[in-house]
Amino acid sequence: MSEREAMEFDVVIVGAGPSGLAAAIRLKQLAAANDHEISVCVIEKGSEVGAHILSGAVIDPIALNELIPDWKEKGAPLNTQVTEDNFLVLTETGSARFPNFLMPPLMNNHGNYIVSLGNVCRWLASQAEALGVEIYPGFAAAEVLYNEQGAVVGVATGDMGIGKEGEKTDAFEPGIELRAKYTLIAEGVRGSLAKMIQAKFDLAKDSDPQKFGIGLKELWEIDPKKHKPGMVTHTMGWPLDSSTGGGSFMYHLENNQVAIGFVVHLNYKNPYLSPFDEFQRFKHHPEIAKYLEGGRRICYGARAITEGGFQSVPKLTFPGGALIGCSAGFVNLPRIKGSHNAMKSGMLAAECAFEALKDGRAHDEFPKYQTAYRASWIYKDLKRVRNVKPFLSKFGNTIGMMLGGLDMWMNQLGIGLPFTLSHGKTDAAATQLAAKFKPIAYPKPDGKLSFDKLSSVFISNTNHEENQPSHLKLKDPSIPIAVNLPLYAEPAQRYCPAGVYEVVDADGGGKRFQINAQNCVHCKTCDIKDPSQNIVWTVPQGGGGPNYPNM
Repeated sequence: MSEREAMEFDVVIVGAGPSGLAAAIRLKQLAAANDHEISVCVIEKGSEVGAHILSGAVIDPIALNELIPDWKEKGAPLNTQVTEDNFLVLTETGSARFPNFLMPPLMNNHGNYIVSLGNVCRWLASQAEALGVEIYPGFAAAEVLYNEQGAVVGVATGDMGIGKEGEKTDAFEPGIELRAKYTLIAEGVRGSLAKMIQAKFDLAKDSDPQKFGIGLKELWEIDPKKHKPGMVTHTMGWPLDSSTGGGSFMYHLENNQVAIGFVVHLNYKNPYLSPFDEFQRFKHHPEIAKYLEGGRRICYGARAITEGGFQSVPKLTFPGGALIGCSAGFVNLPRIKGSHNAMKSGMLAAECAFEALKDGRAHDEFPKYQTAYRASWIYKDLKRVRNVKPFLSKFGNTIGMMLGGLDMWMNQLGIGLPFTLSHGKTDAAATQLAAKFKPIAYPKPDGKLSFDKLSSVFISNTNHEENQPSHLKLKDPSIPIAVNLPLYAEPAQRYCPAGVYEVVDADGGGKRFQINAQNCVHCKTCDIKDPSQNIVWTVPQGGGGPNYPNM
């Protein structure tokens, strides 16, 4: 076995998203204020900071105001303030606008900013580096390091230059150990290390199963005459049926650009449903097409979203570190916002970790972070919407939305429901047998408003080194054809938004399951939705995956 190089830090942060970068900045701010120097390292699996960041995004600046009060003077890329807020209910050819005055106040987007979250993270990284944070993009954390007492003492990056059959190539380089007194896990939704840590320390034993959605997004450049900077539109209804949760967003940014996206809640029942094709069909609705016609699609991507909220947040600390951001799941589902909570969680964890470091501690647990979370506005933000997702799941979109809206209004008036509804089963377990449904005949893409998966993956700039083992692992290679195909019509062919999974004719007859791992946009949907829970998403060699310019 090759000897791995080891680097020592006070704090190692896995993931250069909003929570990880906010934590790094806060640690260095505290170090400067207390004249107590600490070393902070952030590693990022994307080829650069922001390469794997995908979000709507309308951002609430509350956390940024706390972290960097003079962010405007420092050039933060929050350029387009929300000026118009629309919520539409769609039928196949028509729409009805939901009056703004009936919406709970927390749903109001005025005072928020339409942004590229990738560009916000690039800017946060520049602020972190100016404070002395070391940031290493292209380094994928593949392993958790433990000491003899079982505490986390850092992470190791994956070996580079391993061939498809697991052999060392001429380009082989062993992974690097990044050892730390405290390790903050900020991988985002369904991170592979977070999964390992949650299982080892049983962090989710007192919480509901996490719930997820898949968010698909395209960036368009549209006709300047149709462009309305600051306009935010959300929809629900068509093309989804009343029992399938989800909706859309359309945000008008600067430079005649529009972010158009579609979210499908992953607790959908019908295994024939394809979130990607629902998104493509949606863009033909007259209310949407009128903005996109004559425009040009610039970029495409997809990402899972945490939707469990309040009752699905696991225990946040473990010996040697903590979960922050979407590794823990702080998205406020009705608001479709999580960046502000992710940043705040990173700041809270940083404050507690710094206090422990100042006291000369290492590799122990800092439960003050859990206490700080419960006293924070994150907790309040999630608690007041905690029953919205269960209402939608139990009663469908129409009645569920009405009950959820009523509950949010009651919380606004200080008379919220005295109980918290449970989410029940996982999204994988929600998938029902194919025999109960008919295949869905999706229209062919027209190449103007709607497109196929492979041309979409092409403009996500996704790239993986060809000669490497697949980062998508099957626990049992026989299950896709022996179990998932006869029972569920093998839904991986449809829930994957990148054409990674195919059922093809095998040599000598029959069928075989093909994995095109080079197409993977790292959305993690397969790890979540596979009804047999047979697919395990792991990190590829560092730098692989999408390269989003400004998603």
